Amino acid sequence: MKSLIQPWTLWAFGAAAFAALTAILAKIGVANVQSDFATFIRTVVILAIVTGIVTAGGNWQPLSSITTKTWVFLTLSGCATGASWLCYFRALQVGDASRVAPVDKLSVVMVAVFGVAFLGEKLSLENWLGVALIAAGSILVAFR
Repeated sequence: MKSLIQPWTLWAFGAAAFAALTAILAKIGVANVQSDFATFIRTVVILAIVTGIVTAGGNWQPLSSITTKTWVFLTLSGCATGASWLCYFRALQVGDASRVAPVDKLSVVMVAVFGVAFLGEKLSLENWLGVALIAAGSILVAFR
């Protein structure tokens, strides 16, 4: 097995930690506000932060440098993200964070399946076992 210390792992672990914080902070945050409006507030905050990061890093690009394919897929990704956030906040508003988050993490299983089906990625038997265990673990945590 390859070392866990790969260039992407620190970022991936950071994403997992911030996703965990997202669930806890959002659960508290949606207590007294409609979930769709809470998603709007979150989106405005994210837009402001990312605008600052892009500006500070000097990473603005001319819009004309972006291909039509990139526009289409980033737009679709943005729509999927928005739909995911709306569903996630609604689920947090009506359910326990400790049960909602594991179901949300079934996205890991779906990414593996979609990666194989649509991107031609290959998973070994060992990888598929891991995917199955993630699915089983999510279900066992979420459904009491």
